[in-house]
Amino acid sequence: MSKSRPDSPSAEPSDAELVEQTLRGSQAAFGVLVRRYERPVFSVVVRIVRDPELSADICQEAFVRAYRFLSSFDPRYRFSSWIFRIAHNVAVDHLRRRRIATVSLDSAAEPGGATLAEFLEDERGEAPSRAVERANLAGALEQALAGLRPDYREVLLLRFQQDLSYSEIAQVTGLPLGTVKTYLHRGRKAMAALMRDRGWEPDAP
Repeated sequence: MSKSRPDSPSAEPSDAELVEQTLRGSQAAFGVLVRRYERPVFSVVVRIVRDPELSADICQEAFVRAYRFLSSFDPRYRFSSWIFRIAHNVAVDHLRRRRIATVSLDSAAEPGGATLAEFLEDERGEAPSRAVERANLAGALEQALAGLRPDYREVLLLRFQQDLSYSEIAQVTGLPLGTVKTYLHRGRKAMAALMRDRGWEPDAP
């Protein structure tokens, strides 16, 4: 089996390689990491706080903090879960200081995010009809997410939108692994109930 050459001009450096380059003094390498993760980090943070401007400040602070403590990053783990953990902590700190309620998603939906089918698959046993208009479904999904408990909403987004594993979600949120699984299960059930209240039922078999 052939191996890809790390020095190939077309090969993009891995996160671990960019971290190593940054620690050797390359600010450009850290800039690549920022560009790679600034949108996913903002997507998660803006769902923890309701203010997009504050979310932007939190993201900036998270990346500054990540740069300062980059030497503590363990390359055995994914950089994404590490930066999400930092952003989560910064967001929670802001919420505690300013006593901001963790409520609605407002208009912060990200294209290509989690679908209703992904959230409800385990609870409903089948996906909604593909004939359902995409825009209407996305709007109903956002409203249902806004109605969830903030801790349920965060673990669902980390799992289905950011594709983090259970253990990575536990690292990001500081929750025990069993609690993460419980929140995911209850969050899916709550989503199913909220969508059912909005009239989104799968076709009868």
